[in-house]
Amino acid sequence: MNDISAAFVTALHLLVTFDQNLVEIVGLSLRVSLSAVALAVVIGLPVGAALALFKFPGRNGLIVFLNALMGLPPVVVGLVVYLLLSRAGPLGVLGLLFTPTAMIIAQAILVTPIVAALTRQVVADLWVEYSEQMRSMGAGPLSAIPALLYDARFTLVTAVLAGFGRASAEVGAVMIVGGNIDHVTRTMTTAIALEVSKGDLALALGLGIVLIGISLAINAATYTVKQRAEAAWA
Repeated sequence: MNDISAAFVTALHLLVTFDQNLVEIVGLSLRVSLSAVALAVVIGLPVGAALALFKFPGRNGLIVFLNALMGLPPVVVGLVVYLLLSRAGPLGVLGLLFTPTAMIIAQAILVTPIVAALTRQVVADLWVEYSEQMRSMGAGPLSAIPALLYDARFTLVTAVLAGFGRASAEVGAVMIVGGNIDHVTRTMTTAIALEVSKGDLALALGLGIVLIGISLAINAATYTVKQRAEAAWA
């Protein structure tokens, strides 16, 4: 019990003094996760909107497949990206394995289905409500996409925040493709796993506190956005 108390006190000291190692790990984690979410938004929003508005053969199967991808096992994603980026893989010539870029790719693969699937549902619901009005104004599905995405902006921000929560808490995929290299690819989640295995509870607790704080901030932001959305619709 005394060891745990001492580790907790040391963890608080690391946080208060902005320990350089802790700050570096947190900074890399945020950079990787935010980059992955930005990439997922660029891909996921138009894909989700297109699936919601356009009819084509195999669309229903594609929607089911997209929803299934929301539950992708992170270690499987890490394995696939590893195989693609390894020296023997098709993208090995790029030399991206065990770099932050590889971690961004892995996290983006995990987050994109979440953003796309939630976007599809939101835009589909809005199209049911506004389709007749938009068609009467001469707006087809393609031209309606920007307006519907703007109208659903509050709900879509919630989807993006959910994607960021998934990315920031990820450990399996980034461990495989990043290698957990000190000062290069060590993120909060991988560092916590490593420090616990080494018995260094202080840094693990400090990073855990930061991770919990980020999670609380995401949930608070999601709740705020939801309240504003409800107020806007009222």
